[in-house]
Amino acid sequence: MEFVYQKSARITRIGSEILLEDQTLEVQALAVQPILLNTLIWGPFLAAAIVAFWPGKPSAARLRLAAGCVALAFLLVSIGLATTFNPSLSGFQAETIVPWLPRLGLSYHLAMDGISLPLILLNSLITVLVIYASSPKLNRPQLYYGLLLLITGGVNGAFLAQDLILFFLFYEVELVPLFLLISIWGGIRRGYAATKFLIYTALSGALAFLGFMGLVALTGANSFDYNPTLAAQLPLAQQAILLTILLIAFGIKVPIVPLHTWLPDAHVEASTPVSMILAGVLLKLGTYGILRFGVGLFPEAWHLFAPWLATIAVVSTLYGSLNAIVQQDMKKLVAYSSIGHMGYIILALAAGTPLSLLGSVAQMVSHGLISALLFLLVGFVYSRTGTRDLQVLQGLLTPERGLPLVGTLMILGVMASSGLPGMMGFIAEFMIFRGSFLTFPRLTLLCMVGTGLTSVYFLLLVNRAFFGRLTAQFAQMERVKLWEHLPGVVLSLLIVLFGIQPQWLAQWSETAVTTISQSLPH
Repeated sequence: MEFVYQKSARITRIGSEILLEDQTLEVQALAVQPILLNTLIWGPFLAAAIVAFWPGKPSAARLRLAAGCVALAFLLVSIGLATTFNPSLSGFQAETIVPWLPRLGLSYHLAMDGISLPLILLNSLITVLVIYASSPKLNRPQLYYGLLLLITGGVNGAFLAQDLILFFLFYEVELVPLFLLISIWGGIRRGYAATKFLIYTALSGALAFLGFMGLVALTGANSFDYNPTLAAQLPLAQQAILLTILLIAFGIKVPIVPLHTWLPDAHVEASTPVSMILAGVLLKLGTYGILRFGVGLFPEAWHLFAPWLATIAVVSTLYGSLNAIVQQDMKKLVAYSSIGHMGYIILALAAGTPLSLLGSVAQMVSHGLISALLFLLVGFVYSRTGTRDLQVLQGLLTPERGLPLVGTLMILGVMASSGLPGMMGFIAEFMIFRGSFLTFPRLTLLCMVGTGLTSVYFLLLVNRAFFGRLTAQFAQMERVKLWEHLPGVVLSLLIVLFGIQPQWLAQWSETAVTTISQSLPH
């Protein structure tokens, strides 16, 4: 593929010659983009195999360094891919199409657009920070880092797959690795939480597969290629049935109420790095699936379902927020906060306006960064004090013997999550509420109540755990080393940076979401 991206170009003709004046940027992406796309999928798979089956018994610290360097290389590949992306094009870019099982209508079809690119970058970044935040002394490090890299490749594949069955296969890749990460390195009730996660997410994958098979069977299509016009030939009743199946499938992953019960348990029992990747990246598979395969494939049925989905968004937002207020466990509080904030995305998708859809992508990235930061900081508190109980913790912001930098970053994180202007959370929520208000004014106002409730429960968290006098039992706790703060500092800087300059993110997605919005009935 080769394209020319012209910026502020003016064309004049002199005789038979054409001159381009002002600045013209030419991007030659004939072979580079598809290579980068495949590298982001198969590179982590290969690295996972090498790490997991490395001969001998390398130390956990050495494996952590090796896995971190590999993950950093893939982050650089993601950034390189972003530099070749042309945001003015509405279609997919960097397509790779290879016949796979042509008799079954299956192809190895990859491509990216302005919706998948930010999520690819988010996945690559969070993976680097998760590996960095992992303990250099953990048990079974080969398996641990191999599973993390396997998840990275699978998530990238899901965001890039343009064949429905190929998407399903990549969507399922993270299932067993995350189950093992929770069940081996989790807390006391890790077996229960991991099994519950496995059951729910296996059901999610089975329903997604059923929906895709039903779509192809009912339309008589000869391939499983992603086609936004495919469902238009079906009666509205059949579209509604298929959309319902996919909404339940991806609603489990988001999760929306009442399909959410696996998430708090998974977060509470998972280790800190696993909670970071679960909240920062894996939940986005659900919202991405709804946007790509719900809104994108069934615009007519989506318009019919939109008021009900907006109502579910309000229920999820208020339910998550009210449950967060009454929690005494810091980690469970942040987990319920995630349920509330993911409800904003469902509201934006239900509204279906260009601005609300743009806000939904921004909120996916915003929530990924903010939730990863909060879970990281909660992990610091737990590792130093041995508790997450808000009735026990107090005075951690004390400069002399407390965790002052952790407290400072926590205050920044909760302000971003509460929608404070100048932070990324504010601009994402503003786009969602502004884009949804004209379509669902009352429901949007009810969702905005969730922003106020966010301020309440995070104020309770910060006030109880970080202010006041440090109790004697924590006076001799180990301080967090300066280098351990690096992931939190990186996440905080990005939250502020995109809060000040949201256009750097929005420019990638604007054309893609506008195209989807225009396909919806108005």
